[in-house]
Amino acid sequence: MDELVAIVARCEWFVGVLRVVRDAGLPDAWVGAGALRDLVWGERYGSGFRPAEVRDVDVAFFDAADLSRQRDRTATELLAAREPAVPWEATNQAAVHTWYHEVFPGDPVEPLVSTADGIATWPETATAVAVRLDAGDRLRVCAPLGVDDLLNGVWRPNARRVGVEQARTRLARLRPGARWPGVRVIGPGD
Repeated sequence: MDELVAIVARCEWFVGVLRVVRDAGLPDAWVGAGALRDLVWGERYGSGFRPAEVRDVDVAFFDAADLSRQRDRTATELLAAREPAVPWEATNQAAVHTWYHEVFPGDPVEPLVSTADGIATWPETATAVAVRLDAGDRLRVCAPLGVDDLLNGVWRPNARRVGVEQARTRLARLRPGARWPGVRVIGPGD
């Protein structure tokens, strides 16, 4: 965890993102998934991290009192009002079970019990990691599946939620081996 914390702490842009999220006051909010992977792998396996190339900044939070899709939009708008240059995407993990089967065809999913439970379902083991700043400006890590794949450059589907076809589609679209030389790809079914 110390190595991950050090990588994040060295990136002024990412720390700024974490400050915005913390100060916005979303309940149990964490930043992770692709943006965090891009930072770590850009620094360790690529040609550096470029904030301008971040497609979205995933903010996971947990609000069981409001399961509407509007809650996600309101949270995203709140973050954008505080820092418009960041491509925010806030998702209430308490509500994922209400819409997941519509976005990703298949069986309905069980309700999540916390933000950490949601993070544990993110598509690859290396992206099932999130960070946040606490009130004392200390970096905290949420890594229900550990940080080994993230730090060691291993692209591996997370079988908890991602099926073989979805994993293949993501692998073809994101091309991790081409983006980050040195990353080891373990494809679906390998």
